Amino acid sequence: MTAQREWFEKDYYAVLGVASDATAKDITKAYRRLARENHPDAKPGDSAAEERFKEISAAYEVLSDEDKRREYDEVRRMGPMAGGMGNMRFTVGGDAGSFEDLFRMFSGGRTRGGGGSGVSPRRGADLETQLMIDFEEAALGVTTTVHLTSDDRCQTCSGSGARPGSSTKVCPQCNGRGQVDDNQGFFSFASPCPRCAARGNIIEDPCGVCRGTGIEKRNREVKVRIPAGVANGQRIRLTGKGTPGRNGGPAGDLFIVCHVAAHEFFGRDNDNLTVRVPVTFTEAALGADIDVPTISGESVTLRIKPGTQSGARYRVKGRGIATPRQQGDLIVTVDVLVPTSVSDEERSLIERLGELSSAEPRQKWKRPAGGGS
Repeated sequence: MTAQREWFEKDYYAVLGVASDATAKDITKAYRRLARENHPDAKPGDSAAEERFKEISAAYEVLSDEDKRREYDEVRRMGPMAGGMGNMRFTVGGDAGSFEDLFRMFSGGRTRGGGGSGVSPRRGADLETQLMIDFEEAALGVTTTVHLTSDDRCQTCSGSGARPGSSTKVCPQCNGRGQVDDNQGFFSFASPCPRCAARGNIIEDPCGVCRGTGIEKRNREVKVRIPAGVANGQRIRLTGKGTPGRNGGPAGDLFIVCHVAAHEFFGRDNDNLTVRVPVTFTEAALGADIDVPTISGESVTLRIKPGTQSGARYRVKGRGIATPRQQGDLIVTVDVLVPTSVSDEERSLIERLGELSSAEPRQKWKRPAGGGS
């Protein structure tokens, strides 16, 4: 059972600005928008934004998990009893139980396991950062490094919270359980241990860098492999690269949002690349072999047919984006260039060509002889 006192005290739907019946897609969309606005990298030095970002991440961690969200909704419906007894165990008639047992009575037996200990592992928060990449890097794939400032395991004490050379000791008040019992006759309640703050251990000589928390904020470099064919706005997930967990819990994940710059020549249609290639009137009329650029930097030879019209499309197989799914193609659109200025000799030749040509491109618009007005 993962229910916590904060679940009653915090309205996670209000934190994300969504309705209580919001879809998973709406919740994710709201989280991404708020995370971008309040990310520490976007507002360096803004402590309020940092706290807001943590609150948003905590809300998303619960509401994005179907089981946790169901439990959260049920705890909220139980009212103050859920908030006041979320970290308590109880004894009825001599039989020890936990809040999970009490929750089971009200929720029809639906629980997720776990105990009442105050030192249970806690997963770290997820992080999100932005990455700008070139069009070629998105098409071909690239290994790069992202830079971010976030909470990380303290390098000085290796996350123990104790000054190097010293050690922690088991809390004598709770014997390492992280909670103390308060016998009230028929009931026995358990509450977080005040001496060790529910950690289960005492740090007599805390680390001077993290002040006993085991966590420090520092600049980090994270290497990431961007796969070929990544799309603009696509999120890449790096498991375990978020903030570190507490009490032995796993680290959160790092999400990298890719922003792909436009290319001077190439465009994209799914896994296909597109490019427009200019040709002369002579090449279009008589046909020709022309050089076409590819995203890899080399060129390929494309044969255009005689009589090719401006806007005609040709497909070059296997010269698009290579992904695990398939190999895309290069789609070439031909643009026939019409000269904007000609010499006297060129004019004479063009006029002669016009005299020799039998083509009548506007024949269909002509009215038949003797036709009406």
